[in-house]
Amino acid sequence: MTVEAASVRVVQPVRALKRTQRSPLASVGLHGALVVASLIAVFPVFWVLVTSFKPDAKAVETTPKLVNDSSLANYGRILAGEKGDFLAWFGNSVLIALMTTVVAVFLSATTGYAASRFRFPGKRSLMLSFLVVQMFPFAVLIVPLYNILLELGLQGTSLGLVLVYCTTAVPFCTYMLKGYFDTIPTDIDEAGRVDGLSPFGVFWRLVLPLARPGLAVTAFYAFLTAWGEVAFASAFLSAADESKTLAVGLQVFVQQNRTEWGHLAAASILVAIPAIVVFYLVQKFLVTGLSSGAVKG
Repeated sequence: MTVEAASVRVVQPVRALKRTQRSPLASVGLHGALVVASLIAVFPVFWVLVTSFKPDAKAVETTPKLVNDSSLANYGRILAGEKGDFLAWFGNSVLIALMTTVVAVFLSATTGYAASRFRFPGKRSLMLSFLVVQMFPFAVLIVPLYNILLELGLQGTSLGLVLVYCTTAVPFCTYMLKGYFDTIPTDIDEAGRVDGLSPFGVFWRLVLPLARPGLAVTAFYAFLTAWGEVAFASAFLSAADESKTLAVGLQVFVQQNRTEWGHLAAASILVAIPAIVVFYLVQKFLVTGLSSGAVKG
């Protein structure tokens, strides 16, 4: 090779890994860790589903089997009312959860919008009180809330339980929606007032449709707050079987001397289905609503 040819040859530089790129070994390790974490998260739910098809005698074994006299008998007995008035519990839970969602979202949306757009005496104290309420464990609130419901004549009623759930859902939802309303430009409010809309008209017709992701997140949180809660429902509802919610009604499968694991697992799957449906309906708004609501506090 001549000197001229050697000088013409261009040495290709070694391409360094960019910050967003990973080596093959790191990629394999990352995906392996994600697979293991997914299996750990999914396995308990999968095993509850498997157990729900087994009879009570075969649900808990020293050597567990994936299929052991599996059938739909547990679901049939539960839906037929042989193990308690499941359909009445389901109706109570749906009614209470929907009422809690509507009331909590409306109150938190109006309060969050007022805190985001207006200055009024006691604004900081109001938001601070919402924050302080979130710091107390639910068990501490049972006695004072019980006394309040007695004074109002709402003890043992579904409406009283809805108000109790709103005391826990509204503070969190208000903070979430206030942060989301802070991201919406105030020019929209000014344009609406120029067109002759009242402050509530601006909120209802202009701002609220733009806040659908935030509303979806808060509605989902309020629904779950009422759907799977046990302590408040046990303390504030009547002991009558027809007034129980699903979470309280499941206690009939846990007796003093034995637990009906097959029926309990089947009932748990049935309880989870509405929550899954609600999550599917609002899932496209969850990431947007959570990230937008966290921008400003």
